Amino acid sequence: MVRLIMSGKGSGKTKQLIEMVNVAAKEESGCVICIEPTRNMTYNIHNQVRLIDAEEYKLSSYEVFRGFISGLYAGNYDISHVFVDNVCKTVGRDVDSETEAFLNWLDAFGEKNNIKFTVTISADAEAATDGMQKYL
Repeated sequence: MVRLIMSGKGSGKTKQLIEMVNVAAKEESGCVICIEPTRNMTYNIHNQVRLIDAEEYKLSSYEVFRGFISGLYAGNYDISHVFVDNVCKTVGRDVDSETEAFLNWLDAFGEKNNIKFTVTISADAEAATDGMQKYL
């Protein structure tokens, strides 16, 4: 399952994501992971959440990001929810068909392994491709 939060810069997406991460940390029985493009949420996220600074791992493409998430799961089968803040900024791209393909892969990977994904994109919802609309 993928949930996409998409709106312009400064609209409160990260604040909403932080609230969702903290609720998940309290309510979900599995491990909760939050991937952020740069280290900004350290003091806002519950200490039980695995907070990952994507900048440290040079997640410069969707292919690398897929491998990274696969590796996280290979090392911990108890992951129940992965939050990704500003995925396009993390990989250094604008919203495009590759973004849609990545979200589709997350959805299939999540269904197969019983993991929920919540992803934010800093762009107007009108920029979403037709295939991305189902995640909004």
